[in-house]
Amino acid sequence: MSEIPKISEAEWEVMRIFWSKAVPCTANEIVDALGSFSDWKPNTVKTLITRLVKKGALGFREERRIYWYYPLITENKCIRSETKSFVKRVFGGAIKPMLVTFLQEEKLSQEEIEELKRILEERKW
Repeated sequence: MSEIPKISEAEWEVMRIFWSKAVPCTANEIVDALGSFSDWKPNTVKTLITRLVKKGALGFREERRIYWYYPLITENKCIRSETKSFVKRVFGGAIKPMLVTFLQEEKLSQEEIEELKRILEERKW
């Protein structure tokens, strides 16, 4: 899949469950998994799954009248796409202002600071 579909916040929650599973799941399994932290009705979850199929984020196969769903896109690809969209929309595509804002607003541990330094050092041309 060349283009990553835009997915809503609710659809992200559903996709996170699929990404955490190593095998295809039924809609009812996703309903059960979401039930531990969501009060969504089963029909709501099934509607979200249907939307994700239409958007090309999920695929499915039918076996004996049971639909098994699985992700067609990786979590990493979705995160990268969403990050690019966010930076473009909020910061006009400029990375530096985004990083400066983040660094000024967030409390970072010394370990996190060291990790960021390491990443920047690796990026040197």
